[in-house]
Amino acid sequence: MGNMIQNKIKGVGVALITPFDNYKVDYEALGRMVDHVIKGGVDYIVALGSTAETATLNIKERQEVLNFIVERTAKRVPIVVGMGSNNTHELVEQLRSFDLSAAVAILSVVPYYNKPSQEGIYRHYMAVAEASPVPVILYNVPGRTGVNMTAETTLRLAKATDKIVAVKEASGDIEQMQRIIDGKPHDFVVLSGDDGITVELIKRGGEGVISVAANAFVERFCNCVHNAMEGRIAEAEAQIEQLQTPIDLLFKEGNPSSVKTMTKLMGLTTAEVRLPLVEASEALATKMKEAIKKYDLR
Repeated sequence: MGNMIQNKIKGVGVALITPFDNYKVDYEALGRMVDHVIKGGVDYIVALGSTAETATLNIKERQEVLNFIVERTAKRVPIVVGMGSNNTHELVEQLRSFDLSAAVAILSVVPYYNKPSQEGIYRHYMAVAEASPVPVILYNVPGRTGVNMTAETTLRLAKATDKIVAVKEASGDIEQMQRIIDGKPHDFVVLSGDDGITVELIKRGGEGVISVAANAFVERFCNCVHNAMEGRIAEAEAQIEQLQTPIDLLFKEGNPSSVKTMTKLMGLTTAEVRLPLVEASEALATKMKEAIKKYDLR
């Protein structure tokens, strides 16, 4: 696998939303989103992540959404596919039957709700790595899963198999991320799972972000991250400071309810989400309108 895959997942990956209209997937809006993020400068697309509300898409919808994204992307940027479960056996089966032929890697979340031990997390990912037809990006997001994958477990996995090529770290613990960066194999990629700390992580040796913000103000955000990646840190820091308020608004009432309000205000999608999520409030929409104007977001 060498460095080929690692180079495809550096910079900005966008955790693409799934637009809905009257409960159905709105493919017209999804096509607009694909074009919007590619034109705005993302380095790759992450399909079927948490931000895509994959938990509320049935298996048929998942494959259809992925097929559509693949077709619309038309090889302009690489595609990573979210494939996670808290049932290891079921995930292994899915990895064998789901069409991942267009994916450069999968993004696989730490098993949620079950609260596995570190050994359980390790064995889960080793089973995933063995079953997956493509390389694996680990995804640590304790706020969603109920359990933190420690730096030690991440490093153990990174060293155990070449199939595991990166981690999306959304623990919010910068020291934990630093331990991963300090101890990792040289070609293992550490990505931020939080838009707001991306520049800080790149300064410390991280190599990009899987972003929610890139659904909305994609150009501004990509420009900031690419400056950081190319060593123009002072410029990137000034840019991320400007974007901090808009980024905070994107998570104010949960993800993706908040970002879908922003994409609606930008004329890209409806704000519709599927239960158990609900649309963001009018109050948040008002704040977002002000932010779009004040910070000249596009």
